[in-house]
Amino acid sequence: MSQTTTHDIGLEGLDTLGGVDALCLFIAEDDRPLPSSAGFVDWRLCGSLSRVLKAGFFTGAKDDWLLLPSDGKLAVPRIFVVGLGARQRLDAVTLNDAMAEAGRVLSKARVESVALEVPAGGQVEDAARAAAFQKGFLPAFKGERVAVLADKGLVKSLPARKG
Repeated sequence: MSQTTTHDIGLEGLDTLGGVDALCLFIAEDDRPLPSSAGFVDWRLCGSLSRVLKAGFFTGAKDDWLLLPSDGKLAVPRIFVVGLGARQRLDAVTLNDAMAEAGRVLSKARVESVALEVPAGGQVEDAARAAAFQKGFLPAFKGERVAVLADKGLVKSLPARKG
């Protein structure tokens, strides 16, 4: 079972991710401008994520994947970006599937420690977000540490962790 910690969403939260070897962002095809952690990461990367989206190389479509280096602009060396499809149509099943697939892909990439934000939006409530993390992502991820970039609603829905 992976050790899980929570961190605030924002630049300060991103700065507390030392020792994490990858960041996993979830971006929907209708996320413009980029929300939440993706927006903060894009700002830190001087708009490189926005440029990739604008060029159409990555669109945020379901099952779309992108790997970017942070080039030292973040404490995390690799950034995996997962397409969600349309955020307006995001539901608990789609979120659970995306979280489980992310766990499998990150494990295949030999990621030992990852930071991620569990997506919100559509018809997904905080309890469903917590369930997708616990029942979709965690069983699929074989690494040892997970840092969750979480808002207050998600923190309340996650079980209390020791450590």
